[in-house]
Amino acid sequence: MTSSTIELATLGHRIRHYRTSAGLTLDELGAAVGVAGSHLSLIENGKREPKLSLLQQIAGATGAQLADLLSSDPPNRRAALEIELDRAQSTHEFRRLGLPGIRVTKSLSDETIETVLGLHRELQRREREAIATPEEARRANTELRLRMRERNNYLPEIEKLAEKQLKAAGHGGGALTHRTVSVMAEQLGFELIYASDLPHSTRSITDIENGRIYLPPASIPGGHGLRSMALQAMAHRLLGHRPPSDYAAFLQQRLEINYYAACCLMPLTASVAFLQQAKKDRNLAVEDFRDAFGVTHEAAGMRMTNLLTEHIGIPLHFLRVDGDGSISRVFENDDLPLPMDVTGAVEGQIVCRKFSARSAFAEQNRTTEHYQYTDTPSGTFWCSTQTGSTAAGEFSITVGVPFDDAKWFRGRETAQRAVSTCPDEACCRRPDSAAADRWTGKAWPSARVHMQMFTPLPRGAFPGVDDNEVYAFLDRHA
Repeated sequence: MTSSTIELATLGHRIRHYRTSAGLTLDELGAAVGVAGSHLSLIENGKREPKLSLLQQIAGATGAQLADLLSSDPPNRRAALEIELDRAQSTHEFRRLGLPGIRVTKSLSDETIETVLGLHRELQRREREAIATPEEARRANTELRLRMRERNNYLPEIEKLAEKQLKAAGHGGGALTHRTVSVMAEQLGFELIYASDLPHSTRSITDIENGRIYLPPASIPGGHGLRSMALQAMAHRLLGHRPPSDYAAFLQQRLEINYYAACCLMPLTASVAFLQQAKKDRNLAVEDFRDAFGVTHEAAGMRMTNLLTEHIGIPLHFLRVDGDGSISRVFENDDLPLPMDVTGAVEGQIVCRKFSARSAFAEQNRTTEHYQYTDTPSGTFWCSTQTGSTAAGEFSITVGVPFDDAKWFRGRETAQRAVSTCPDEACCRRPDSAAADRWTGKAWPSARVHMQMFTPLPRGAFPGVDDNEVYAFLDRHA
């Protein structure tokens, strides 16, 4: 007999039930079956697994049947409550609270146990609710995306805050230097420190008590990534963020700190002036905007979503698409038809194979942008796409506009054109009929599991951050 065959807690309660019903003490039953009373006590408390021969002896001594002892049902309501309480106090969720368990005694009433169990059930319900993070996160992200679409992805309050901080730091124009970022930190009372032992789950750590912002080291100090991370850490302080109460609040904070960093790296006044001149010259291009401020192609494309509609009068779309065709980042206010799931989420969905965001992967020369017009059920769109790669694989960055606005962009003369009828599955989801007839029932592909954008994240002050690692790091550097 193994513990997988019968639950020891239930077995122990049933033995105790039949022992007390027979009017026997532990020592009296022990003497009858040839074991010490203390040994029986361990069995009754679920601490030790009895042999089948001993169970048969206990059944005979208490007047019960062996099947009665081995039943999986608690012998009475009190036993059921005690068993449930024992299970609740042994869960990871309860142990993580660091609270002592309640010791069950005869004086502990059934009502008290039921009240405690009610609290445990609510704790477990909330944990199960939090485990639904993929659905929760996708819903929260969709709501945030739609809110930002209504605002043309523009947050004037953060724009003003960034301009104020840059002016105070003496930034006069051009690419934001690492020195200026350090000055901005100093004005907030912080020193930037590069540490090689940051916890793997963090991008930066702000030591509020000692006025330090810890960042990972880089082979090129002052690069866009480090400037951006330092600015994001500062933004938490400037915007008065508190530990988020739910995933929606966490996403809102991430959006705001990213927005602030972009506003500092590509300041409003200088950026709008640059884009207005480029439009006047009919020479708008993501790569020129990128190079003017010393940022990444993706950062420049995303910043254009903040400014083109609000200040230049051009609706547009932005896509970051992985090599498998899945959307990892998106913004559109120009009615580009995008795939979405039943919740309205776009991230993680496969974009049409005919879109520039995917056809650009076939280009032999990837040093230049790929320009393309695409006819869709919602109209014709012009797009500019740049491809790249990371350790995780290929990706593409696309900025596009409706046909009528293509006249302002470099690359509008392209002869590259495609036709997309998605969401009609005949567009790019169904195989050629001849190929289908040839291979149906004769081939068995094994699908690669598609990695959704959002996965379950542990709970804490900030989702995804290992608090133990953070506090250990701060102790080392205090």
